[in-house]
Amino acid sequence: MSNQTTVLITGSGGFLGRRLVPFLAGQGYRVMAASRTAATFEIPNVVPVRLNDLSLPFDWKPLLQQCDAIVHLAGIAHTTSDNESYDRVNHQATEALARDAFCCGTHLVFISSIAAQCGTRSDHDLTEDDPPTPSNAYGRSKLAAEQAVRASGASFTILRPVLIYGEGVKGRLGLVRNISRLPIPLPLGALTAQRSFLSVQNFNSGVKLALTNVGARGEIFILSDPTPQTIPDVVARYRATLGRPPRLIPIPERWVELSLKAIGQTAAWERIGCRLVAPPRKLLALGWDPS
Repeated sequence: MSNQTTVLITGSGGFLGRRLVPFLAGQGYRVMAASRTAATFEIPNVVPVRLNDLSLPFDWKPLLQQCDAIVHLAGIAHTTSDNESYDRVNHQATEALARDAFCCGTHLVFISSIAAQCGTRSDHDLTEDDPPTPSNAYGRSKLAAEQAVRASGASFTILRPVLIYGEGVKGRLGLVRNISRLPIPLPLGALTAQRSFLSVQNFNSGVKLALTNVGARGEIFILSDPTPQTIPDVVARYRATLGRPPRLIPIPERWVELSLKAIGQTAAWERIGCRLVAPPRKLLALGWDPS
């Protein structure tokens, strides 16, 4: 695609959208920034667009007829929503979008999630060829959306990002950052499990490749930083940005595991103490050049 391509970005008011919109605009794209709140971007080449509630039927064609490609970020993520809400917003709304993208000849870059492929842990390096085994409603809704996109006949690229970090991030990594800010030692120094993470800058460049590289058409890609990290790595690096030493106490992993499980935090243990490595080998082979 040329630098004059018009791209519609849904969910432009969210954490990723607020960073992807100026990135693509800075690359020369004309960006239609769509969200329920019609987020305002004081930069050239960006047109705000108001979206309706995606849990309700929506005709995408008037928007798709104005653009060459769409990056679909909008959805429900990591909330206490019920299964029906996840399915209606993440799956059914994406299915309707993919059908209309096919009718309009618009390339669809669907931002799925590593949760569509696996749960919170994996005993081997994940690849796109592994059978998907989502473990929660969010992951199942994303996998159902992927299947709908692939069946729609539309030109598509599906990205499965791992946990994303960057200034202003919320959710699980936001909690880690908040804990790291505390001026106290943390009992995490002996944790050795490697986890794959993704910087928001590498997320942006991965989306750009999906828009520009014809080899990405019709494919699914894991999107992650090439080098996995441990939770002690993450805490130490963040504390270094604050000008602080790591202050990580090497309490045995087993003690940390038993302590968290004893207070009903088995899921938290799996996210900090268990392995989940998802290398972006397929995307790197296509020529992706992460920072």
